[in-house]
Amino acid sequence: MNSVLFVVSAADHWTLNDGSLHPTGYWAEELAEPHRLFTEAGWQITIATPDGVAPTIDAGSLAPEAAGGEDRAAAIVAYLDTIGSELDEPRSIADITVADYDVVFYPGGHGPMEDLAVDAVSGAIMTETLDSGLILGVVCHAPAAMLAAKRADGSWPFTGYRMTGFTDEEETLGGLAPKAKWLVQSRLVELGAVFVAGEAWGEHTEIDRNLYTGQNPASSAALAGEIIAAVTAKK
Repeated sequence: MNSVLFVVSAADHWTLNDGSLHPTGYWAEELAEPHRLFTEAGWQITIATPDGVAPTIDAGSLAPEAAGGEDRAAAIVAYLDTIGSELDEPRSIADITVADYDVVFYPGGHGPMEDLAVDAVSGAIMTETLDSGLILGVVCHAPAAMLAAKRADGSWPFTGYRMTGFTDEEETLGGLAPKAKWLVQSRLVELGAVFVAGEAWGEHTEIDRNLYTGQNPASSAALAGEIIAAVTAKK
C-alpha cells in the first residue's frame, strides 16, 4: 500500500510586520482535497505537525468566497469532519522516519510562514525527501517551509529547482502583501529557486524531478492527482 505523510503547520496565527497577529492555520481545501484523493486511491495517510499539536483551520478558507461557494465550503467541512480524529491527534514531525513513506506532502495556508519556515525538523524532512528521490509535494504558502531546509554543508537543497507557490501578485490582490514581513515568491527567488508564476488564482502546477508544487488552493487537487499518477506509474 502506498503511503503519504502530510506535514501540516501547527500555527494558529501569522505575525505581521507591525507585530500584530493575523489568525490563520492550514488552508482547508489544500488539506482536504489531496487527503480525499489519496484516500480514494487507497493510500495510507499520516498527519504530523510540529510537537504533535492539533492543527488549526484558517477560518478564512471556509468563507464561501474563498472556498468556491457555500456548497463547496460545506463539502470541505464535511470531509474534514470525517478525518477529525486524525487531525486531533497528529504525530510529531520529530518522530517521523521519511523512509517509511512514498510521498511527503505539505498543504499551505499562512501557517507555514509562521512555524515551518523556521522549523529545522521540517527542513530536515524536506531535505531528506528531496535527496532520497521520494516525491515531495508542496502547495500554495507551504513552500515557505523550504526556507528551513539546508544540507550539512549549509547549502540550500532547492537551488535551481523549478517551482511555484503563492505568488507575490496573489498576496497583493489578497490585501496582505503590505503587512507581510516577507513574501513567499520573493524569498524563494532570493535563495535561488526558478519560480514560475501562473495566472492569479488559476490552477497551476510545476514538476521538477521529484519536486511537485502547486500555486494556490485551486491547484491542490491537480497536484495530488499528478502525484498519484506518478507513483502509480512506477509500480
